[in-house]
Amino acid sequence: MGEIVKKGWSQYMLQLRLHPLRTKMITAGVLAGISDSAAQKLSGFSKIDLRRLLLKMLFGFAYGGPCGHFVHKVLDSIFRGKRDKKTVAKKVLIEQLTLSPCTHLLFLFYYGLVAERRPWSEVKMRVRKQYPSVQVTAWMFWPIIGWINHLYMPLQLRVIFHSFVACCWGIFLNLRARTVTLKNK
Repeated sequence: MGEIVKKGWSQYMLQLRLHPLRTKMITAGVLAGISDSAAQKLSGFSKIDLRRLLLKMLFGFAYGGPCGHFVHKVLDSIFRGKRDKKTVAKKVLIEQLTLSPCTHLLFLFYYGLVAERRPWSEVKMRVRKQYPSVQVTAWMFWPIIGWINHLYMPLQLRVIFHSFVACCWGIFLNLRARTVTLKNK
């Protein structure tokens, strides 16, 4: 079994080197799918909502992978590969003040309009109500991940690390929401 994992990782790293953007896009999409399918099961869905699953995968594939790929390249270009703690703090701050708010806002609109097929007025109202708490919660967790990512991860693995943590984060949030719902019953 160990040899299979070693060979798989080796092939993955080769694809990452040869086709970095495509590999990060596919990885982000697959991890978004894993997160959503686990979230659906934990939420008590008897059958996986395939449409929702595919739309979440599409978001990871079309937005998460490419956006992360280019943001990390730009940040490394701006700071010319510096990895000292002061530079890492600047990168995390830039990420949290620009990318994080945009990503959460975009996702809330995408999910409401596309995945849930809700009308614009309803989605706009829900985003207005939910966005502040979503963003504040993100700022309590993601700067730590950004710090670890920029300080310890090589450039080619940052999007993958972020996508993996996002997968686990999505499952955690669903478990938390389910626990709150059960307590309120």
